[in-house]
Amino acid sequence: MDDLVKKVVESPARAVDDFVAVANSPRYKKPIRIAKKYWGELGPGLTTGASDDDPSGIATYSQAGAIFGFSFLWMSLYLIPFMVVAQEMCGRIAHVTGRGISGVLKQHYSKRIVRSTVLMLFAANTLNIGANIAAMAASTRLVFPGLPFTVLAVFFTLLSLILQISMPYSRYEKFLKYLTLVLFAYIITAFLIRADWAEVIRHTVQPHFIFTKDGIFMMTAIVGTTISPYLFYWQASQVIEQQREEYGRKTLTSLAGTNAKEISLMRKDVTTGMVFSNIVMFFIIAVAGTVLMPKGITIDTAADAAQALRPLAGDFAFLLFAIGIVGTGMLAIPVLAGSASYAFSEAFSLNHGLDKQLKRAYGFYGVIILSMGIGLLINFLGIHPIKALIYSAVINGLVAPVLLTLILLVANNHKIMGEWKNGPVSNILGWFITIIMYIAGIATLWGMFF
Repeated sequence: MDDLVKKVVESPARAVDDFVAVANSPRYKKPIRIAKKYWGELGPGLTTGASDDDPSGIATYSQAGAIFGFSFLWMSLYLIPFMVVAQEMCGRIAHVTGRGISGVLKQHYSKRIVRSTVLMLFAANTLNIGANIAAMAASTRLVFPGLPFTVLAVFFTLLSLILQISMPYSRYEKFLKYLTLVLFAYIITAFLIRADWAEVIRHTVQPHFIFTKDGIFMMTAIVGTTISPYLFYWQASQVIEQQREEYGRKTLTSLAGTNAKEISLMRKDVTTGMVFSNIVMFFIIAVAGTVLMPKGITIDTAADAAQALRPLAGDFAFLLFAIGIVGTGMLAIPVLAGSASYAFSEAFSLNHGLDKQLKRAYGFYGVIILSMGIGLLINFLGIHPIKALIYSAVINGLVAPVLLTLILLVANNHKIMGEWKNGPVSNILGWFITIIMYIAGIATLWGMFF
């Protein structure tokens, strides 16, 4: 190691040349090609997983670590199979039917059910959008305190809208995928702090339940921001978009139907996205539990949350935190607005798709503009930005089991799914987490009102 450092210091150019030569050697070319191919095959699953670590997720996980230390680390491990099953069902439904979730429900269930689910999704997503806009504005003010909150909130709303409306989906999806890299700040920080890794591992492997009002509230928030309703609809819709983009499939007939190869690639994509999402969740809780909890810092402002990154960035912690929040917000807001719009458009038979121009899909983009407009207006009601993020996670936790019930019914319907209907493992895991989320939601509501 010392020789390597000496070589870099004495001759940086030569060190770079040596590195390039090694990377181009036959020994390393194959792994690099494999990694590049694997990255190229990732799409909706990775984007969905990364958007799961939105500002709401970062705030919730940070608060969990700051208040409860490592107590909820186990959820980052044990929620993975449930997340994969939920998203895999949504992707498989889209592959088999050629429709999104609302399109399938509309075809096989009553209008009342379809419209009720769309309204629940729209309400939950709009609140989440508003909370994310607030977080982005508040985080930016850590770096530029002279900028008004209102101006920043309007700016981020308009910027996101312009990107969604003006940029072709094929470019936008790639843009979203690379934004996921900002989340590595928490992973790097974890290896710079003096964490008690024996305790971290113990709390990761050994589940620890906290049956207090605050503990149940936090568990519901973590599950809600991890297994979120908007992810179900986005996963299915983006499978359809991918089919249209890559294979030129335009009609419902050409989109319907699948094969083992497509399902295998979708499952790999989904699994990668969900694992990535929870790795980030793990490190956020671990960092907050190590840095914030011992100092008694509970997260009331964006500045409090940013303190977790001080071991990595020092006085630049606010800047790094702001970049992370803005990056994940720009990633998540289009997913929130887009998933609601896909659901609404399918339910009411509107022309839809991110691959379409505004003039060809006024209704679809109108729903996106409406949800973001209402989300922006929420910020003028005086709602606390950090509390809004955490409460939006709880609301997702209340809505998710209702939608999961319908998704499970569809995935088990032989008439709809044929040979691709759910197997025993998907059903056991799917129904288990749905029931747990119902129980957690009821317990949370009981604790809030009684």
